[in-house]
Amino acid sequence: MLFRCSRGTPSRMMHFDGSSFWHVLFPAHALILLVALCLDAGFGYPALLQRRLGHPVQWIGALITLLERCGNRPAFPPLLQRVFGIVSLILLLAVTVLPAIGMTYLALRWFPLWSVMLLSALPVSALIAQKSLYQHVAAVAEGLHRHGLSGGREAVAMIVGRDVAVLDEAGISRAAIESLAENFSDGVVAPALWCLLAGLPGIVAYKAINTADSMIGHLSPRYAMFGWAAARLDDLVNLPASRLAALCLALAARQRRAEAFTAIRRDAGLHRSPNAGWPEAAMAGALGLRLAGPRLYHGVAVEDAWMGHGRKDADVGDILRALGLFRRACLLLWLLVLLTLIAAVAFG
Repeated sequence: MLFRCSRGTPSRMMHFDGSSFWHVLFPAHALILLVALCLDAGFGYPALLQRRLGHPVQWIGALITLLERCGNRPAFPPLLQRVFGIVSLILLLAVTVLPAIGMTYLALRWFPLWSVMLLSALPVSALIAQKSLYQHVAAVAEGLHRHGLSGGREAVAMIVGRDVAVLDEAGISRAAIESLAENFSDGVVAPALWCLLAGLPGIVAYKAINTADSMIGHLSPRYAMFGWAAARLDDLVNLPASRLAALCLALAARQRRAEAFTAIRRDAGLHRSPNAGWPEAAMAGALGLRLAGPRLYHGVAVEDAWMGHGRKDADVGDILRALGLFRRACLLLWLLVLLTLIAAVAFG
């Protein structure tokens, strides 16, 4: 395959053979990701774009809603619901990923590689959630501190799906910390990993799958069959990231590093999710808390296993400690990406 480096200069064609991914594209992906992580941490998604255009995840969500309305009919037999769910997921990936592939191809064909990398970092940064995740969890601590239970419940309802009306301060604090741990994996580490492996198309594909799982990958009667494919594929693409997220959190735990690794080995596999238990167990061990456990979703009790053997009476101070751990884990992720870039350049 040939990619033109600059407009109108056929003599400056880049020849990509089977090893070019490791020699050119993999280091490029690493540099794009490193710049995107810095942009997201420093600036987040611009408020002006949010007001005028919405967020890319909202665009994906709108497409999922349309596909669900067209393909998910209660009158269909269960097998047909599952088939339509698979077809809808394929259409979702086609509509979102193919434009990303086309944009990357055309950009590489007509512009120098360095300019393509810088421009790609902008949309990639919009699909990583370091800053927004930190702000949403910090808002729970602020709500509890300033307005008590009502403020905490209102803020935590923005980031969890459980019934918040029955939560006391400990329940609100644990919910915020659990969301921080799980979304560190889903919203930061996994997008970063898939960007590293496949560039802009990789992170777009991941966000489409993850958004579909969050919207239709439920065990409710409406989505149990239609969302089956989205839920199973999301489990698969998050497998490596959840383990890496747990490693980053455990290494960032400082004095409680051993406790974090112990909690991962002992408790991660007990979670009903094949992935969520890893970062939650790491967070629980690092903070000396018990996370997950029984909770209510739309009036239905979910009997999850406890992650960690610490105390259950979490408070605002624990949320702040969790945010500090999150910052250190993000820095470790940056360091891993930087080391990957150096290794790719040195040995490529």
